[in-house]
Formats: sequence, structure tokens, C-alpha cells
Amino acid sequence: QVQLVESGGGLVQPGGSLRLSCAASGSAISAFNMGWYRQPPGKQRELVATLTRGGTTNYADSVKGRFTISRENAKNTVFLQINSLKSDDTAVYYCNGQKKDSTGHLLLEVWGQGTLVTVSS
Repeated sequence: QVQLVESGGGLVQPGGSLRLSCAASGSAISAFNMGWYRQPPGKQRELVATLTRGGTTNYADSVKGRFTISRENAKNTVFLQINSLKSDDTAVYYCNGQKKDSTGHLLLEVWGQGTLVTVSS
């Protein structure tokens, strides 16, 4: 059974930085396309960043230039570096893993439990 566990959230002042981690167990993340989503208070979950197995990244317009997604296969962990934090970045951040076959058909999708990021002075 594949599990994803996020960590690294917390309270940070505007303009600050955080590094979120998503540790996987039960399977190698190298077999997954990974992503980070967030859900602000009272709003729907939204895509933040994705990282394909081949290393291609994609970011929501609202975070481009401030957020960086990366993976370290040796640690079976995906990271989200968040810089220049704004109050609008306050949300629960979720890690997502998607395993697809050669035709792009989704075989397995896994979510973490989320980690709360609060940006406030």
C-alpha cells in the first residue's frame, strides 16, 4: 500500500519561506507523476505544481517564480520550496501521486493527509 506523508507546514510571516516534504512509502516515487495541491480556507482544492516522471514541471500562475517542486528519489521524497509567501498562500497543502500506464491511463492515485501553511504577521 502506497502512503504519502507531508510535513514542513507551519506559521510563517509574509515574505518568508518554507520547505514542504512528502515522504512516500510502499512504492518508489520514481514510478509516479507527483504534484502538490492546496485548499485555502473555505475554497476548493487547487493545483499548485506538478513534476512528471521525466522531470517536467508545471506551476499554477499564482505561484510561478516563488514555488519550486523537486524530488529526491534516493530519499523517496518530493519537496515544495515556497518563497515570498503571501497571505493568499494560506492553505492546507496536499501531496499527490499518480501512476499511469504507457497510454496515460491512470492506474493509481494517492493523496497525503495534508500539512497546514499559515501566512500571517
